[in-house]
Formats: sequence, structure tokens, C-alpha cells
Amino acid sequence: MRALTWHGKHDMRVDTVPDPEIVNPRDIVIKVTSTAICGSDLHAYDGMIPTFQAGDVLGHEFMGIVEEVGPGVKGKAGAPKKGDRVIVPFTIACGSCFFCEKTLFSCCDNSNPAPNQDIADALLGFSPAGLFGYSHMLGGYAGGQAEYARVPFGDVGPQIIPDGVDDDKVLFLTDILPTGWMAAENAQIEPGDTVAVWGCGPVGLFAVQSAFLMGAAEVIAIDHYPHRLELAARFGAKTLNFHEVKVREALTEMTGGRGPDSVIDAVGMEAHGFSPDNLLDFVTQELKLGNTERPHALREAILAVRKGGTVSVPGVYGGFGQNIPLGAIVNKGLTLKSGQTHVQRYTAKLLGMILEGTIDTTFLISHRMSLEDGPKGYKGFKSEQDKYTKVVLKPH
Repeated sequence: MRALTWHGKHDMRVDTVPDPEIVNPRDIVIKVTSTAICGSDLHAYDGMIPTFQAGDVLGHEFMGIVEEVGPGVKGKAGAPKKGDRVIVPFTIACGSCFFCEKTLFSCCDNSNPAPNQDIADALLGFSPAGLFGYSHMLGGYAGGQAEYARVPFGDVGPQIIPDGVDDDKVLFLTDILPTGWMAAENAQIEPGDTVAVWGCGPVGLFAVQSAFLMGAAEVIAIDHYPHRLELAARFGAKTLNFHEVKVREALTEMTGGRGPDSVIDAVGMEAHGFSPDNLLDFVTQELKLGNTERPHALREAILAVRKGGTVSVPGVYGGFGQNIPLGAIVNKGLTLKSGQTHVQRYTAKLLGMILEGTIDTTFLISHRMSLEDGPKGYKGFKSEQDKYTKVVLKPH
């Protein structure tokens, strides 16, 4: 089959690779009908995620039609069967371990086996769940930017999609919609709250939408790309261009001197901007001086939030960040909540909200391409982020 593969920094290729097969009894194999390039994939594109190997199949946002079903899935109530259309959560979860039973699916104990688990243990303390197409530290699983994909624990993750519903409406249930929703949930929003969101990429925009649905009275969206800020404004958000204002001063003024009740860092490890702290991060990151992150947005969010407020971090961080204002977290009495998304917890609910028209996702799609044009999609998404809000690839 044809698949998008990683060959190093800024080197994505479409190769012919072996077709996936049933390996374990609870596997299914799907024919991929739609797959997307995620902002998290750009970290891999930039060479920021360790333990990728040349030829690894990329992609963790995908859906398709079930082609094969393992014997451990056949006949299970609610499990997909051959011919079903399904979306596939990017987090791989067994459904029965200590963490899955608590619906902490991205912390699954059984989906990142040794020796890959040992790498994550050494870096993170304990291994999270395996992820599709996102390095050997997180399972080494082939991703879904391909014609076909093997899905482990096919009786747990995939959500069956009703006939007649376009892929475009539900594709983002695989990651960015539940990620934005969980980001807003983690922000512990109370009716009437003011929420500030750093980053108006796909996750940030869904966090803006979700925050309003959860009762926020005011959402302030922060970015520097005009089109992204325009999309946030369509949901009713107030906007700040960090090239034009001093963000912390602006937020203090907009909240009557108190600060936002909750803040969401939807930027992660590759923050933009020319602030002194971010320039220092860039230098130490490039020179590999013990710093793997550029957490400028996180620092700014921690300092800007009101006393007793909540910091929600859906942005991707992969290693060690310097100069995090721990004193502000402690002395302001802040709550910090983060984590890879427990996608399986949210898919049924969010699918219902899409079908009833409460949530729209299609506004985000700016480019539709063939799988063969995938490398072009990566390059454009990286270099023209004001034009490329979301790239959807069609493998067939």
C-alpha cells in the first residue's frame, strides 16, 4: 500500500509499504477514507519528537471502513464489524486496565509494550498509552496517513459512524475536537467565567468553541495569524494579536485588573514570537543544552491567570522545559491540568452534538489533497499557517 512516511526533519515521503494484517485477536484493519495532518504532526516534521525512525508511517487522525475483524472482536456487542464506517481515536487503549476503567484512556497500561514502554518510562517516569504514528517511545505503531491501517483493541476505540454522515463532519472526533473539549473541561469553567486561549490552531479553535458551550461568558483568543483570529471571532471570542499588544497587560485591563479565571495553552513546545525568553528557548533548544521546549505561551498563561485560577495545557510538550514560573503556580494557588486526550471518553457525546448541529467542524478544513500530495500538505501547513488551517488527505 501507499503511505506517508517520516525520513527526518522536513523529509516526508510517500512510500510503498507492507499492507497491515491482523496481528492480535482484538485487531481490526480499516480502509482509510480520510486522514488529516495534525498540528502535533508538525512537531515530528520539525524533528522535535524523539525515537522516530526512517520509514515510520505517520498520522493519528484517520477514519475509514472496516475491512478485517480479528477473532477477539467478532460478535462482541457494540464492536465494529466488516463494512462499518468508523473513526479511530489517536490514543490506543485496552479498555480494561486500572486506568481505562477510570476512563483515563490516554494512560492505558497495556497499549505501549516493552521495549517501547521502557523508553517512555525512562523519560516520563511511567509510560502513557501508545499512539498511532507518533514515535517508538509511544508504541511504534504505524499511523493512518496511509491506504490501510491496523487498529489494536478494535473493540474499544473505534466509534461507528451512521450512514449518510460525511467524513468531513466527523473526522476530527479522532483527536482535535475531543482535545479542544477536554482542554475546556480541564479549565474548570463556571458560568460567567472569562477564559483566555493561547493559540488559534485547530485545538485552540475547538477549545474556544467548547468553552462557550460550557458556559464561559467571555473567551479571549490569542494568536498572530489574522485568519485564525478571524475564525475565533466567528464564535464570539475577543481577540488579541500578540504582535500588536502586550498580552498580559491587555488581559489584565480586559478583566478589570483581576486576570482571566482560566487559561488554556494550546500552543505547546514550539511557541512563536521574539520575546527574550522565547529567543533563549530557541537557542538552547537548537543547541540541545538540556532544553527541549519553547514554553513561552505556558509561562505567559501562568503569569496572566487570576489568583486561584486554572491552567489547562492541551499543547504538546515532549521533554524538559526551562524557567517555568513555579513560584507563580504555588503562590497564586493555581490548578494545572493537562494530559493526552482520553478520546474514547468523549466520542459518543461529541458525535451526538455534531449530529444535532450543536458543534460544527467543517469550518476548519482549508485544503483537501490526495495522499500523494501529503508532503506538500506538510510543507504548506508548516510554512503558511494563516492559509492552512487544516489539511485533509484522501488515500483512495
